[in-house]
Amino acid sequence: MDEITDDYMRDQLAQTKHYTLMMLRDGPRRDAPDRDKIVWEHGRRNFALRDDGVLAIVCPISDDSPWCGIGIFVAGQEEVARIMDDDPGVRAGVFEYELHPVRGFPGSTLPA
Repeated sequence: MDEITDDYMRDQLAQTKHYTLMMLRDGPRRDAPDRDKIVWEHGRRNFALRDDGVLAIVCPISDDSPWCGIGIFVAGQEEVARIMDDDPGVRAGVFEYELHPVRGFPGSTLPA
């Protein structure tokens, strides 16, 4: 492992950008009879947001917790709130969300 100097850390930290972390959890209608159709359309919208460059990272959560997924948006909290308020799953009450401002390193990716 390479040695990480203080100067290197300062340089790297200066390159961080602001993003919005969206945390998705079960909503009050999580057991709606049409849940599968709603979640499918939610996923279709995520693909479009990703293709548009607005949703940089999307990760469904696959355990038995009430958390359903996370997304990192290349947008401020107000814009992400508008985006999420129009999400089919949120509108249907299948999902609820929380938003948090985060900083990250541009160009970071998930390994293939």
